[in-house]
Amino acid sequence: MREPENIRQVAETGIDWMGFIFYARSARSIDNGKWTIENERKSSSLNNSQFSIFNFQLKRVGVFVNATPDEMMETAARYRLDYLQLHGNESPDICYTLHKRGYAIIKAFSIATEEDLKPVADYEGRADYFLFDTKCSSYGGSGKQFDWSVLSAYKGQTPFLLSGGINPDSVEALRNFSHPKLAGIDLNSGFETSPGMKDVEKLKTFIDKIKNKKTDI
Repeated sequence: MREPENIRQVAETGIDWMGFIFYARSARSIDNGKWTIENERKSSSLNNSQFSIFNFQLKRVGVFVNATPDEMMETAARYRLDYLQLHGNESPDICYTLHKRGYAIIKAFSIATEEDLKPVADYEGRADYFLFDTKCSSYGGSGKQFDWSVLSAYKGQTPFLLSGGINPDSVEALRNFSHPKLAGIDLNSGFETSPGMKDVEKLKTFIDKIKNKKTDI
């Protein structure tokens, strides 16, 4: 997320977490948008805090790719991030260092086959969540779905988020997927009108369907 009005609208859809990308090479980088922490504070103070993202009961996730621990900690303090999502080649030691300093960590892994799950074991106890995304040649997502059945091989203790190609037509597939460590789903390009801009109606309709699933159980 990076555009003020879109942020406000999406925050009202019932999501739990909102992501902000701090990776300059991403088309969705916060640097390419109009939202800054300073502008938000000014806007919220002038408008009785009706706009401010800080008023919504959701977690703020900062997405990083191979940033240094100092860079991530500085950004986390500035933007009041609740989670640091590491989407690059960050080592278990880097995750451990941040985790020991009190930062909540999401470590992303690119998955295509069961073999891709093997490195995950090295990060046990060093992250609060894992994120399993579709394997591709670049950092970040491909907008395509991987074969979720390979996750049956994941026997770790860390809960995970499911990512990669989830779109408005994925409801039935999600209903049919289960794993004891599944904690949530990551929604991004499948709900965009352009990079960084979310289709609010598609998101709200999808979220309502997913939440209805919970009430049916």
